[in-house]
This record gives sequence, structure tokens and C-alpha cells, in this order.
Amino acid sequence: MKKITLLFTIIMVGAIVFNASAQMDKKEKKEWKKKAKEYAKSPEQLKQLVDDNQALQSQVNSLKADNTGLQSRISDKDSKISELQDDMAKLRSDLAAAKAAAKEAKPKPVEMTAGEKMIDGVVFKVQIGAFRNKDLSKYFDNNENFGGESADGTQKITLGQFRDYWEADTFKKYLREMGVKDAWIVPYRDGVRVEIKDVLEGVVTEKPADSE
Repeated sequence: MKKITLLFTIIMVGAIVFNASAQMDKKEKKEWKKKAKEYAKSPEQLKQLVDDNQALQSQVNSLKADNTGLQSRISDKDSKISELQDDMAKLRSDLAAAKAAAKEAKPKPVEMTAGEKMIDGVVFKVQIGAFRNKDLSKYFDNNENFGGESADGTQKITLGQFRDYWEADTFKKYLREMGVKDAWIVPYRDGVRVEIKDVLEGVVTEKPADSE
């Protein structure tokens, strides 16, 4: 058993000396040969050295594995960041396109019929009908309270011009009592027809008690 241990020691020392001598100058070789002789005399010390080296190598391998894992996670994170940046760029592009489309889709003022006078601000009129193939524009001249507008081949006829919504509402009711069942209020702002909800706030005052 001692012979085997001694043989093992000689082999290990020889390997150390051989590996060291491949990269050392003469002085270093001489020092390592001296250390090799010392290790040959003390197999336990050599074994401890080998064990320590293996433990350190194991730690190195573990650290390399951890580093590989971290590099993989960093790569995944970078990939996710790149993906999010692409999504953000697409959303910005979609937003810009939507704004451009909304700008293009902005309703254009309807064509006012000749003779109808445009009044600034909010005005309420009562529409009494919408007709195709019937042009009543010749009756609009010199009649500010009788007008119309053309859109999509249809002429929409209106009566009255009211600043107060409830006055327009009362006039609408009179027309309905006279048989104009389709009479209804249409608002204008600076001569442009708008949605009723866009002008009610701040314009329509509290409903009078006698307007039932």
C-alpha cells in the first residue's frame, strides 16, 4: 500500500513539475523541483493540495454555470425590452395615424343655400323636413327666418332663428300642433350645424315654468 501511495505521489509531483516547467524559466523550475521533492516526502500534503485544487475547480465550474444563467437571463431581459420598445413604437405610430384620420374625418360645414344669412355664435332653428329633388332656395331670399341647407342630395328646410333654446322649443311645439309632425330643433354654431349635445351646456337655461 505504501508503494502505491509513493508511486501516486511521484506521478502527481512529476505532473506538477512537467506542467510548471512548460511555462517557467530555469530559476522557477529549480524552485518547483525543490517543492516537488518536499511533496514526495509528504503525500498527505500533496493530497490536500490536490483536494483543494479540485474544490476550487468545482467552485469555478459552479460560478461559470451561474454566470451562464445570468447571461441567459440578461439576454431574455434585453429581448423583452426590445419587444416592448417595438410595441411602444407601433402604438405611437397607430396613435399618430389615428390623429391624422380624426383630423381628416372632421366634419366639414354643410353647404348653405344661397340667400341664407350666417349668424355668429349658437343659434337654434326648427327643421320641418328634408326633401330630395325639391329646390326651395328661391324662396329663401329676403327671408332670414326661412332657410335651408343641402347635404348628400337632400335639402333640409328650417324655420326661425333663436338664441334661446326654449323659445325654439315653443316654436317647434306650435308647428307640431299645426300639423308639422316632423318638426325638431337643430343647433348651429357660427353657421355650422352641430350636435345638440355640443351646445346645450351653458346655452340652455332652466326650462321656464309655462313651457309645458
